Amino acid sequence: MKNRENSFKKNDTIETEIIDISHDGEGIGKVDGYPFFIKDTVIGDRILARVTKVKKNYGYARVEKILKPSDWRTEPPCKLYRQCGGCQIQAMDYQEQLAFKQRKVRDQLIHIGGFSEKLVDETGEPVVGMECPFRYRNKAQYPVGQNKDGEPVTGFYAGRTHSIIENTECYLGAEENQVILQAVLTYMKENHVPAYDEVSHKGLIRHILIRKGFTSGELMVCLVINSRKQLPFQDRLIRLLKEIPGMTSISLSHNLEKTNVIMGGEVTTIWGNDRIQDTIHVRDVLHDFALTDQGITFSISPLSFYQVNPVQTEKLYSLALSYAALTGKETVWDLYCGIGTISLFLSGRAKQVYGVEIIPQAIEDARKNAERNHITNAEFFVGKAEEVLPEKYGQEGIFADVIVVDPPRKGCDGACLDTMLKMKPERIVYVSCDSATLSRDLKILCEGGYELKKWRAVDQFPMTVHVETVCLLSKLHEAKHHVNVRLDMDEMDLTAAESKATYEEIKAYVAKHNDGMKVSNLYIAQVKAKYGIIERENYNKVKSDDARQPKCPKEKATAIEAALKYFQMVPSEL
Repeated sequence: MKNRENSFKKNDTIETEIIDISHDGEGIGKVDGYPFFIKDTVIGDRILARVTKVKKNYGYARVEKILKPSDWRTEPPCKLYRQCGGCQIQAMDYQEQLAFKQRKVRDQLIHIGGFSEKLVDETGEPVVGMECPFRYRNKAQYPVGQNKDGEPVTGFYAGRTHSIIENTECYLGAEENQVILQAVLTYMKENHVPAYDEVSHKGLIRHILIRKGFTSGELMVCLVINSRKQLPFQDRLIRLLKEIPGMTSISLSHNLEKTNVIMGGEVTTIWGNDRIQDTIHVRDVLHDFALTDQGITFSISPLSFYQVNPVQTEKLYSLALSYAALTGKETVWDLYCGIGTISLFLSGRAKQVYGVEIIPQAIEDARKNAERNHITNAEFFVGKAEEVLPEKYGQEGIFADVIVVDPPRKGCDGACLDTMLKMKPERIVYVSCDSATLSRDLKILCEGGYELKKWRAVDQFPMTVHVETVCLLSKLHEAKHHVNVRLDMDEMDLTAAESKATYEEIKAYVAKHNDGMKVSNLYIAQVKAKYGIIERENYNKVKSDDARQPKCPKEKATAIEAALKYFQMVPSEL
């Protein structure tokens, strides 16, 4: 392609056909081989556009007119979708949205993860969509400002700005949201309560948080305010809100910081309960119906992390549970566990579940949720997964048959991935909200001894470019994984059996399964020698031929043998 940087300039008019769509949802059209990224377009659109920016190898343009609409173009129900930054692909037919998200995950697994097209296609399963892809959000956070007449307004920020697009009816949110927003705006107007101004750091009401329990029907409203005090004429606001059917909790979040972070650290309940409840059921993903009548009930505060699409969450977590293939005998680690949603799903089919989360409030919620649902085989730890996991594994010998990981958008910490590889679980189930960081992490895990067995995209966020993905990794069999290790490390006389577990791992296993029993390196070496596992030269050798070595006691030898069988270093039938 020729360098066209000087051939186009800002405000030029171009005509092009949209031939592809970027991972961010922008249409891609070419003029004389030079690509332009053009938002609010659909593959197949023939458009007239105005150039907004020109770079060396690509440019940006804005749609002026759709000359011939694509067969996949549809009329969006929201008239403000182009100005609002929330729904990037609302004009695209929903089935094509699903196809786009499937391609997005597939392409990133290939180009970022380094997996072959053949493997990705063979292991990929059909994307999980929604029957009704609107009104699915159980949580929304609306910024509050004022219009040119000085009246309070709310809505959503325009894309890449902090300019509020005035709107109280979002088609992704619950229908009750509009009624709640109108009530808050009425209160503000009638009582002259000022909206917050980001520039001057003056004014009072910054954001309106609304949450709904889709199963319970309970509603929560939390106003984020620039004050540590109560609201003026607070009782008048309460009177308006509490009349809305389902209203359960009204609170204030105190945020006095000059920051883009929405919620403050302190929350004060001014009416009703501190929390609302919602229930998630285990689902048959293929046929889309609940497999349990009772489900698991969660208690949700204004600060709780809880998946925003409860319909798809049931499918997402049920898929993760299916991939985990639990039999009731497994020890499972759930990393980045939040309020314990996946952990409690897993607990019904696992021997023991351990959850890790850095946010103390989330762990407190997780423990309460376990207690509320009478779940006794789930234990939760506060801290970074990359710190808690090595500690519990190395010092206390808490192993994992299965690890489930659901990290934030940035993916897993490198130390966390290293520890997962050291723990060598039979299966790793990776749940991701960002297929790029997912692909990066899967590459590391598969280079460390795992193989990609299944993956499936779940449309957790219809009308947007975002997608969740569930992947199953399985530990490679020794015949496939360790043959190269034996050849590469031949000079060290390290056998395949010896490479399966370190002395510290064997010690930790013995301690865990034998009431804290301690065994020495020497005792482990003696038992390994009994089964013909060759030690490295000079490792745990006696210092002279007539030196007297203590012999491993029978009960400790039996415990070490059990560890060797667990790590598949000796045949299990011995």
